[in-house]
Amino acid sequence: MLVIKNGRMLDPATNTDAPRDILIDGEKIVEVAQPGSVRAAPGAEIFDATGLIVAPGFIDLHAHLREPGQESSETIETGTRAAARGGFTAVCCMPNTKPVNDNASVTRFILDRAKATGRVRVWPIGAASLESKGEAISEIAGMKEAGIVAVSDDGKPIATAKLAQQVMDYCRSLGLTVIEHAEDVSLAAGAVMREGVTSTRLGLRGMPAAAEAVCVARDVQLAELTGAHLHIAHLSAKASLEQVRWAKSRKLRVSCEVTPHHFTLIDEDVTYDSRFKMNPPLAAREDRKALIEGLADGTVDAIATDHAPHEPALKDVEFDRAPFGILGFETALALALEQLVHAGRISLMRMVELFTTGPARVLGVERKIWPGQAADLTIFSFDRPWTFHVGESASKSRNSPFDGRKFKGGAVETIVAGRIVHRIQ
Repeated sequence: MLVIKNGRMLDPATNTDAPRDILIDGEKIVEVAQPGSVRAAPGAEIFDATGLIVAPGFIDLHAHLREPGQESSETIETGTRAAARGGFTAVCCMPNTKPVNDNASVTRFILDRAKATGRVRVWPIGAASLESKGEAISEIAGMKEAGIVAVSDDGKPIATAKLAQQVMDYCRSLGLTVIEHAEDVSLAAGAVMREGVTSTRLGLRGMPAAAEAVCVARDVQLAELTGAHLHIAHLSAKASLEQVRWAKSRKLRVSCEVTPHHFTLIDEDVTYDSRFKMNPPLAAREDRKALIEGLADGTVDAIATDHAPHEPALKDVEFDRAPFGILGFETALALALEQLVHAGRISLMRMVELFTTGPARVLGVERKIWPGQAADLTIFSFDRPWTFHVGESASKSRNSPFDGRKFKGGAVETIVAGRIVHRIQ
């Protein structure tokens, strides 16, 4: 039994922003009450959350845990430990493993490993096409029965409009969201950063923003045709956001996520350091401004990390040769506080929504602090100073551009199914 007392409870689902005590027994929340009114059994653990914010457990819609097949970069154990440190209670792992998660046996393997070694909940995302090759639809129904929560060919788009339509039709009938890595591969071919003045100055091949927006436009039209729920992963371009805003105005089932690195950094920050190489690439200043506006006005549904670890041997090469991706779990909350809340761009409640009820709605699940609900909670500080040292990360990899960055605020305690999986002493 655990009592969290004197915390400031922020719950978008119940529109609560008030001091509350929370009683947890086993894996469930059993009581939420005014401070001092919870009566716990003798011997119950007490956590005094005075000065801290108690929120529903954070959900990351977009992460790469690399297992099976790429354990030199990350494992489910190390990845979920890093997620817990960042305040995440559930992570959705993308299917671009080796072998690809395109069938029920791989899905079951991931869930078995998560049960054995994971610190937080692991919700697998299945491949939309066999081996994510874009040639034939994958075994989606079998994967859903095994435990996937959505489908995606992340790392690449669903290859053709015809296949995307088939996937959307099928997933609509199964009640699954289709998550799209929006990229026109003919426009993006060979690019390593966003096209612009900086790519020209550095002599690096640039990807136009239209590479993303063209694919978003295609898939929005298909979502309207099929009635499926389409979710745009790691949206980075102003034109893409305008497509999503149009879709929402038409009441289409279209949602999107934005990563902390895309609302923090821009293409002008890129050097030959491969820690700044990600896909979608860091965008222009006007794109970043549009993303922040979308986070504020409700167009963006969630903040997701796109945690993409790579072992040092893969990243410590020339920029052109390095794989795309950066770490995300342990800095996401702090960057959201820094760039969005402390900067006065969004409210604290809105930020919590982007980490909790927003991603929950994308997946069609519920996330709130209420008696009978799973005891998944994220307790964080609004202003505690700390410095991120990537060498101390729980991840096996070190590819973060935020090494040495000083922050104000971050996760203090992470609770999953009533169990404390991370606590700052």
